[in-house]
Amino acid sequence: MSVAFRRESDEEHLEPKFERPIAPGPNLVTARGLALIDAEVARLEAALEQASDEDRPALLREQRYWHTRQTTAEVVVAPAAGEIGIGSRVTFTMGGEQRVVEIVGGDEADPTEGRIGYQAPLARALMDAEVGETVAFAGRPDAIEVLSVADIG
Repeated sequence: MSVAFRRESDEEHLEPKFERPIAPGPNLVTARGLALIDAEVARLEAALEQASDEDRPALLREQRYWHTRQTTAEVVVAPAAGEIGIGSRVTFTMGGEQRVVEIVGGDEADPTEGRIGYQAPLARALMDAEVGETVAFAGRPDAIEVLSVADIG
């Protein structure tokens, strides 16, 4: 049989595991976001103590990512009352529906829970707007009307 058709093992044909990508720019977080990062680092450290040799590389990769996020985190001071920024809960209407979102750091974002990262297009459209103002979004100059803003504290 030709050497071209032999496989020593399945391991030699597995895709390499790359590091998790880190978003460019500053790592801005809320106080809650930093607490979540700290908890994830602690969870991974505990998991590594119990990890099998097979699970260890994946856990180490995750630990490197979260440790980097922990050491580069910059906690953002909540915006002044009435201002929209990282750490704000914004109520607005868009497309005839009322919605509420919290603007948070990228690692804390969970759109299913109403938390969007400050880098998201919707967050960028809302930031620096004021209550009562209409904001351009998705090519429409009056797509969003800001109803209220509060600190998520």
